[in-house]
Amino acid sequence: MINYSEKVASGLLDIEAIKLRPEQPFKWASGWNSPIYCDNRLSLSFPAVRNLIKDGLISLIKENFKNAEAIAGVATAGIPQGALIANELNLPFIYVRPKPKDHGMENLIEGKVVAGQKVVVVEDLISTGGSSLKAVEALRDSKFEVLGMVGIFTYGFNLAEDNFKKSGVKLFTLSNYDSLVNEAIKKGVIKHSELQSLQEWRRDPASWKK
Repeated sequence: MINYSEKVASGLLDIEAIKLRPEQPFKWASGWNSPIYCDNRLSLSFPAVRNLIKDGLISLIKENFKNAEAIAGVATAGIPQGALIANELNLPFIYVRPKPKDHGMENLIEGKVVAGQKVVVVEDLISTGGSSLKAVEALRDSKFEVLGMVGIFTYGFNLAEDNFKKSGVKLFTLSNYDSLVNEAIKKGVIKHSELQSLQEWRRDPASWKK
């Protein structure tokens, strides 16, 4: 059986979709300092990694959501992989905008809305879970039955786990922060001496290096 957690983390590091810089932190839109920057969209330009992710997400769906009737991507990063997955599984595809379109039909959900349809949500990256769970809320408001969510990568913040639990959403991701750090050490991307700082950030990202 393929260990997707390690392979996906390794692939994302190899194509530099994920960068680790404990000593020169990135600044997130939230204002947090972060030792990591993740741009999984870059994987779309690398067929081997793109297909690894697609196959892994399909495996998660088949294992955990056997009765899925449709796939929903979260705009924008969840759209391409969601469409690839829906095509492979021969299922309808829809996607959820962050806010309704300001012209035309003013849609929040693009694609055929079918009340009661069992849908699996595809997401790119899970940080706090806020934007992902807004998409779930929009789908539920439109009377979809949300079976759960699959994603490429999660930071594993306690806040995200709490948010998903409160919303009653099952989440499965291909890779995670621990696998990423392990692969980064193997590849010499980071040093053992930087591990403590990386662990401190994951425990309290809002206060790290302030």
